[in-house]
Amino acid sequence: MGGISDRKQEIKRRRHRRQKLAHWKVKLKKATASEKSLIVQKIRALTPGAEFVIENWNLRESDR
Repeated sequence: MGGISDRKQEIKRRRHRRQKLAHWKVKLKKATASEKSLIVQKIRALTPGAEFVIENWNLRESDR
């Protein structure tokens, strides 16, 4: 059978998440309050570890 193994698929997902998070971390430096709020929403949709990321990036105040 063709296709990608479950392990490879999960590795691909993790790499993509890491790339997206790095992209948003750069964007946050110049972001306004409303833009930060949107980025927080996107982080939540992207990863199950979103709360950990939001806490580490000090985005709790942008969460409201």
